[in-house]
Amino acid sequence: MAKRDYYEVLGVSRNASDEEIKKAYRKLAVKYHPDKNPGSKTAEENFKELGEAYEALSDSQKRAAYDQYGHAAFDPRARGFGAGRTGGFHDPFDIFREVFGGGSASSIFESFFGVEPTENGGPLRGSDLRYDMELTFEEGALGCEKEITVTKLDRCDACNGTAAEPGSSIKTCSTCGGRGQVVTSRGIFSIAQTCPRCEGSGRVFEKPCRACRGTGRRERTSKIKIKIPPGVDTGARLRSSGNGEAGRHGGPPGDLYVVLHVRSHPIFQRDGDDLICDVPVSFVQATLGAELEVPTLTGKAQIRIPPGTQPGTVFRLKGKGVKNVQGYGYGDLHVRVNLEVPVRLTNAQRDKLLEFADICDENVHPISKSFFERTKDFFR
Repeated sequence: MAKRDYYEVLGVSRNASDEEIKKAYRKLAVKYHPDKNPGSKTAEENFKELGEAYEALSDSQKRAAYDQYGHAAFDPRARGFGAGRTGGFHDPFDIFREVFGGGSASSIFESFFGVEPTENGGPLRGSDLRYDMELTFEEGALGCEKEITVTKLDRCDACNGTAAEPGSSIKTCSTCGGRGQVVTSRGIFSIAQTCPRCEGSGRVFEKPCRACRGTGRRERTSKIKIKIPPGVDTGARLRSSGNGEAGRHGGPPGDLYVVLHVRSHPIFQRDGDDLICDVPVSFVQATLGAELEVPTLTGKAQIRIPPGTQPGTVFRLKGKGVKNVQGYGYGDLHVRVNLEVPVRLTNAQRDKLLEFADICDENVHPISKSFFERTKDFFR
């Protein structure tokens, strides 16, 4: 499905100012935030789309690239357009917090827009959780499935999160009238505080649940399966919806954010979606040419080293790199030749090399010949 124009997503003109772009994002981000639309996949996709659009248009370099090349500016496959130079997109929730100055979504709604996250005394969304996961290089590049163990506050099974003993009654708090807050006046100021009797729930129980002691939540250890997509790298963050802490007063659970840390590899180095592999080549192989067997992420491959190959020469194996995490194909494997100089020679080997050097003329080493000729010109 084709992506919508970023200006259209934000509802602004192509010559909109930075302030107009930010204002449009703030308005729509609140409208489509998943916390305001629990369970809505459409709202979640709109929120993600808004994050991409704002990140592209709020950065002067990215905006210039987008104005010139459109979505191809951020597509690693479109190498002719200089794709990938502007970087990938960040987590839409990070962008939201950055624009609104940090804090939880509910506190942002209340502080900036005067919108309370829930009705007074009503359900409250649970807290988000973070889990740091370490992966091997292969797990990050090829993807995998992991099972993690998380200890968190889950909904109490005994009372189903109501905080009341099953069969007992729940009444409206007479102290705050069900609002969850009590207001005290001090001169011209009015101060709202959490109701001390119901602790903000707006309800009192005939008999609080004995299993959770009237909190509606109990600490429990859960096993959660996390699917790691291929192509992730250190710093990537995966969102496991609904696997955070249980909400209070029957509210929806928060989310679990898994932050990835990928270990280095003894053979491969990673550069975006490309891999670099240094392969030692003997003097004889580099001089006469050879067939070499080199490692890849998924097995072995053959490359042909032509006669006269110089140190540092790079051979590219197309499509043998890492799969792009956003689905834009695969990177390449770059095999770099490292010339291995012989060590601990025997007398016979040393004599043969000296004999070889004696019969070599300057045409055997054209690079050295060119260098020393340029050196003469320099000193002259």
